[in-house]
Amino acid sequence: MADAKPMGKIARIPYARQSIDDSDIEAVVETLRSDFVTQGPRVGYFEDGLKELTGARYAIAVSSGTAALHLACQGLDLGKGDVGISPAITFVATANAIAYCGGRVAFADVDPESGLSRKEDFENAVRSLGDSADKAKLFIPVSYSGRVPNLNSISEYAKSLGANVIEDAAHSLGASREGSKSGSCEFTDAATLSFHPVKHICSGEGGALLTNDPALARRARRLRSHGIERPEALHESEGPWAYEQCELGWNYRMTDIQASLGASQLKRFDSFLSRRREIAQRYSNSLKTESMNGLFEVPIWDSESSWHLYAIRFLSPELRQRAYAFLQDNGIGVQVHYRPVYRNPYYSSGFNTSLPGAERFYSGCLSLPMYPDLKDGEQARVIELVKAFCESVLR
Repeated sequence: MADAKPMGKIARIPYARQSIDDSDIEAVVETLRSDFVTQGPRVGYFEDGLKELTGARYAIAVSSGTAALHLACQGLDLGKGDVGISPAITFVATANAIAYCGGRVAFADVDPESGLSRKEDFENAVRSLGDSADKAKLFIPVSYSGRVPNLNSISEYAKSLGANVIEDAAHSLGASREGSKSGSCEFTDAATLSFHPVKHICSGEGGALLTNDPALARRARRLRSHGIERPEALHESEGPWAYEQCELGWNYRMTDIQASLGASQLKRFDSFLSRRREIAQRYSNSLKTESMNGLFEVPIWDSESSWHLYAIRFLSPELRQRAYAFLQDNGIGVQVHYRPVYRNPYYSSGFNTSLPGAERFYSGCLSLPMYPDLKDGEQARVIELVKAFCESVLR
């Protein structure tokens, strides 16, 4: 098989990017001219918008998706001696949040076709703990690429063990499964979001913890601000300036600047989601032939997915490597999501350091450009180059 060659220097198309318009800029400028630029009224306004979109009772906006994961783990009392289980296919932040709380990280396998968490993967992860199985206190299923796993079955199993469940919903704002919204916490104790520029909405950096549990919501609000509360009784007895630190917390507060951008983006969320689904459908329709030639597989169409990623899966690591190099050389910013977390040196001596589904998925996955501002002509160029690579392989 001949190697494909670069097709000449052209403008680069990133794999993802933020979508910022004049209304977003105006919202931020208005905040900069207001009395509050740190945490103020716009944070609460943004939180209200997130509750309306997801259906969760409480939303706590924070400085990053990682902060949201950390606060969710801490708020659910994960601690030293406990085991938290993360899928192997995810960004390291999912596992790191467990370690931040002093917990031990175990890894669950994933569906080798979709990269999604499954109930049986968590069951196998618990069995692999052996004598430590009774220490499994937390599962963090990941809604990968915009698709939501079967959170109902995972949560039923977790409850049978007395374990909590957090949905890492950083990829799936606006998605659902069988009508149950990602982030609604219908089946989970909490869910977390990220507002990094490559996600569905952008606040620069930022994240949110979602929950239906009032006690967890109150604790998360306290933990995001140094563990401090301002009880009314203290104000009456001591003065309106008085506060008390109840536990060790962090400065994970979102600013009004970030919240104003996030709230502005929420106004366009429906158009963002519709555009992502349109792009995904066009990829699927246009790449069917190449998929049938046995070089790669396109993801299963899911009308409830919010299509954070469009990840095709090559049927060999060697093909994926060559496709990655060819597309990058031709100005297409493809990416791999993700290298199994246990391959990182920090986690290499932990539980479950080689899982067949995760290895199979990782060996072939390649994310094509996916973001609302991707123009039809740019997507056509991506498709043309994927086809050109395949033709070069089949020659």
